[in-house]
Amino acid sequence: MESIVLSPDECSVGERLDKYISENISDISRSYAAALAKDGLIVCEGKALDKNYKIKGGELIRISVPEPEPQEVEAEEIPLDIIYEDSDLLVVNKPQGMVVHPAPGNYSGTLVNALLYHCRDSLSAINGVIRPGIVHRIDKDTSGLLVVAKNNNAHIRLSEQIKEKKALRSYIALVNGRVKENGTVNAPIARNPKDRKKMAVVKGGREAVTHYEVLEDLGEYTLLKCILETGRTHQIRVHMTSIGHSIVGDKVYGAKKYKFNLNGQLLHAEQIGFDHPSTGEYMQFSSDLPDYFEAVLNKLRKKVNNL
Repeated sequence: MESIVLSPDECSVGERLDKYISENISDISRSYAAALAKDGLIVCEGKALDKNYKIKGGELIRISVPEPEPQEVEAEEIPLDIIYEDSDLLVVNKPQGMVVHPAPGNYSGTLVNALLYHCRDSLSAINGVIRPGIVHRIDKDTSGLLVVAKNNNAHIRLSEQIKEKKALRSYIALVNGRVKENGTVNAPIARNPKDRKKMAVVKGGREAVTHYEVLEDLGEYTLLKCILETGRTHQIRVHMTSIGHSIVGDKVYGAKKYKFNLNGQLLHAEQIGFDHPSTGEYMQFSSDLPDYFEAVLNKLRKKVNNL
């Protein structure tokens, strides 16, 4: 049984317990938080809390998470936005809100469930039954492109390109504040020593490098293109926050509330490029920004231009 302790700040006062937990612990969904509360596994001062408990701020909430039981991942007929596919790989445009692979509280409705239905037995087995075909991940509330391996040879060759920094992975991000010039964040990332469910810039952590380019000045906000040199968990989100420009909509690393009624951070995996694992041919794919992202940009452009 794993024990996690959270201490909400004043920004979370009045928020429902299950919602607060899901927004502050990346591996726990709101439904799973509710299930833990129902089983009496979320307590404060020795008293079990209901999922509807309203955060007061400053209390210590202890969450006991059972060890996950081995799961059979089932194929599910879920529509996929497939940009490209051949016998070795496919490139998928993942929507915001979809989890990439099963985890406690999310054993269905994931990208892997959809891939198992679409590809049947044609997925690499290197990452086991929970993550077949998954070469790299993007966060649940980040949209955009992933490459999926259909066999082990393709998986190995694609993974090598990412490890050797030969693959292109670029993102579009709307960040808080005005970024005046292009730059690079070279800061190691590891588990946050105060909250192991989050990542942070930590001395002695794993190398993490993010290059960013200014695309558009939007007054109180800046549209950036972020290019990954490495691929650590939550890398862009952590790096942008570390330089004072958290991603709009990111309630884990940024502000708790935003004026745009968002369901997650405005971060989109816009481009991916790599050498094909069999032919060696360089391939590059792009994905348009989702409508909700464009809608926010259009609002800001009108405001900046006084329209």
